[in-house]
Amino acid sequence: MSLSTLDPRTALVVIDLQQGIVAMPTQPYTGPEVVARAAELADAFRARDLPVVLVRVSFAADFADAVPGRTERQARGLAFPEGWDVVVDELAGHDGSVHVTKHNWSAFHGTDLDVQLRRRGVTQIVLAGIATSIGVESTARDAYAHGYHVTLATDAMADADPEAHRNSIERIFPRLGESGSTAEVLELLAKTHD
Repeated sequence: MSLSTLDPRTALVVIDLQQGIVAMPTQPYTGPEVVARAAELADAFRARDLPVVLVRVSFAADFADAVPGRTERQARGLAFPEGWDVVVDELAGHDGSVHVTKHNWSAFHGTDLDVQLRRRGVTQIVLAGIATSIGVESTARDAYAHGYHVTLATDAMADADPEAHRNSIERIFPRLGESGSTAEVLELLAKTHD
């Protein structure tokens, strides 16, 4: 599907591009490739005074704020190195960026993301980040459920599991919004916001 339009108040929402996650092996793109494309999108959004939201995942040292449900793959007991949850330099350090810290897969659950977007008049979001099938997909699902138009920059996201990435791109995202490359998003941004 080709991208149709970007609303006048569209925000870029970047998921979990932080030191510890970007350093992990991902496919079909490396962490640095995803960061470079997300930074290109962020620069273009900032140049047009459109919101850029930097989402990171983080937990208390004792994981008291982590999701408590029983799963077959528990995250409890993991030790994260210092600075693992710091947003990468290529995206951080810009005045006006909205910062959201999440403790779940979705950037909407348990955060003020929806309030931050609505107060800025945002009706559409462009998503990028890592991991495609976890943080990005969960946030896309919730954005759709909250009534936002969703655009997915599919070459500005990656996953540790190539099959999970492909499933999100081919089966899930077409039901939640429109997908395109970073170049296509930038081209549409230039047509609709210059």
